[in-house]
Amino acid sequence: MKKIYPNAAAALDGLLFDGMLIASGGFGLCGIPELLIAAIRDAGTKGLTIASNNAGVDGFGLGQLLETRQVKKMISSYVGENAEFMRQYLSGELELEFNPQGTLAERLRAGGAGIPGFYTATGVGTVIADGKEHHDFNGKTYILETGIVADLSIVKAWKADPSGNLVFRKTARNFNPPAATAGKVCVVEVEEIVPLGSLDPDSIHLPGIYVHRIVQGQHEKRIENRTTRKKEA
Repeated sequence: MKKIYPNAAAALDGLLFDGMLIASGGFGLCGIPELLIAAIRDAGTKGLTIASNNAGVDGFGLGQLLETRQVKKMISSYVGENAEFMRQYLSGELELEFNPQGTLAERLRAGGAGIPGFYTATGVGTVIADGKEHHDFNGKTYILETGIVADLSIVKAWKADPSGNLVFRKTARNFNPPAATAGKVCVVEVEEIVPLGSLDPDSIHLPGIYVHRIVQGQHEKRIENRTTRKKEA
């Protein structure tokens, strides 16, 4: 099975449809699949539900899809870094399902592992628990969370071989492995494609069985920053 595609648009060809659920790797701007996000923007696919820790920043990463109004709902842990994300949520234009960060990671992992749901104490007694099944174990209350199974996963890795075995770079690993496994189809963008057999099996972070398509490209790798006052001369 040929997994390597010439560009992001080709790698997504035939996979996108309106109203789909996409799981996206990354944390802030670290390890985001920026090429695939841009290709989704250019494709104009709309009504999207996206499961991701956050939504990039204004004008970059998933923030681009918010600006083009392609996203209907976010399943996320953090809003504050993206002003447009916050504005759309507060104005009622965007649906938002808040998840504690660890819960979101486990929901993605559970979806990839075929686990339909799990109990956690995180969120009990808060709005996170509203409408969810409660159950007591050994005198402690837990809520039921469901696994996330996405129509498509988009992730960013450092290296891949032609079979799709992946190596991530330090903290850029973050949400990428669980997001990758949660998708019915997984498309990954990488910085380097190496010959088959050149990766040390013990160094592979995600086996190629989870990966369906690969694209290599150049990445901008923006760094998040916030300026609070002018620098003194």
